[in-house]
Amino acid sequence: MNAAHAATIDPHAAYRAVQAHDARFDGRLFVGVTSTGVYCRPVCRVRTPMQRNCRFFHNAPSAESAGFRPCLRCRPELAPGLSLVDSPQVLAQHAARMIDEAARAGDDLYLPAVAERLGVTDRHLRRIFAAAHGVSPIDYLTTQRLLLAKRLLTDTPLPVTEVAHASGFASLRRFNAAFATRYRMSPTSLRRQRPFATRGALVLRLAYRPPYDTCGVLAFIGARCVRGVEAVDAAALSLRRTLTLMHRGERLVGWLAGRFVPARSEFELQVAASLLPALGTVLERVRQGLDLDADPALIDSALAAVPGPVVPGIRVPAGMNGFESAVRVILGQQVTVAAARTLVSRLVERFGTPIDTPHADLTRCFPDAATLAAASAEAIGTLGIVRQRVGALQALAREVHAGRIDLHRGAPLHATQDALRELPGIGEWTVQLIAMRALAWPDAFPATDIGVLNALGTRDAKAVALRAEAWRPWRSYAVMRLWQTLESGT
Repeated sequence: MNAAHAATIDPHAAYRAVQAHDARFDGRLFVGVTSTGVYCRPVCRVRTPMQRNCRFFHNAPSAESAGFRPCLRCRPELAPGLSLVDSPQVLAQHAARMIDEAARAGDDLYLPAVAERLGVTDRHLRRIFAAAHGVSPIDYLTTQRLLLAKRLLTDTPLPVTEVAHASGFASLRRFNAAFATRYRMSPTSLRRQRPFATRGALVLRLAYRPPYDTCGVLAFIGARCVRGVEAVDAAALSLRRTLTLMHRGERLVGWLAGRFVPARSEFELQVAASLLPALGTVLERVRQGLDLDADPALIDSALAAVPGPVVPGIRVPAGMNGFESAVRVILGQQVTVAAARTLVSRLVERFGTPIDTPHADLTRCFPDAATLAAASAEAIGTLGIVRQRVGALQALAREVHAGRIDLHRGAPLHATQDALRELPGIGEWTVQLIAMRALAWPDAFPATDIGVLNALGTRDAKAVALRAEAWRPWRSYAVMRLWQTLESGT
């Protein structure tokens, strides 16, 4: 492990977090136990090891690089991840996100291409990545693939060969070798130890760091629900929706249903069998959509100066599909939330794909970029969408369909924003909202947003932007706080 990287952890403070099973450090801290060779999350409920036997790490790849294997009880692959922030480490975090995406999608990693997308040299990327994460990009990727494979072996009925391919390994032989080297057992041995037992719908667990503003998230999504695509039951702390995604050139269509379990700081998720080949990508979409990787310990303290009542664990619900989120933002230009929902519902009814699900309220999938790019402007205009927004929708759809604009978390922020600004009908408000809700950028700030201006009691956007500088790098969360202030009437 990189010595400088390790030195940033105070071992005494880290050990206290392990003793307390403190969920606030879940995903930010891992403990390797020298007497067992296993590494755990701080929330692990096994007997607390003696401090002299503990080694502390910022991430799972660093623990595995030091020779530790993942605990079978607390399962490090379930830990929340890290959110992107505007800091000196942002480039390395972008690279990590892109590597994560490659691991989930089963794509090959070509580091020079990653460096080119980020605007740096291959050598510089390797250097800053090692400094930020304590391991090389290749070691990081291998760990992410193995942890995904471990999860698939434990939680799904997929055959081992399909697990190998779904987790990004080019061959079963390479998968078996990597698994045995890192975890000192074969994939089939793990499955025998922890056999897949679910006979009904597949249920997965996604951890988050408490506190979590469950009511605020469900209220936000519920106010924007599109009939047929999604549904929210606030009383049951549950939501469900349809989902389409591309996986290895194939369009997968399915549904998701889940509920919050605050007592365990988890979101329990059911996934349609049709989405299992891309389960890694599905899990990432859900984590982004519900902002499960946020760190309230950092965010809440930074928002202390934001007007309005304190909301512990505030989150920024993003979309589970970047293009869909961007379309919703465009249709929300200069109209109320209710009016935007009506326009989005009409778009789905006209261009969405019908789908059969076990849920009566899930009947359609949101139209993809190819569909809207190929539609006639007249057909979209008949839905009551004004000409300027039709032009913006179709320009965006064409760019996304052609692969010239990437609207997923981890996409290069500034290059994507610049590309969006070049499109007709897309101004700075829209760019900031797309960064916030499609790219899951935590420091987006639409200074001209009428809700933000009303909450701050002014029409001076320049003064608002200046005031918001104090809320960096979490201005997206400040926007959510201000919007909630208006909705609650306080």
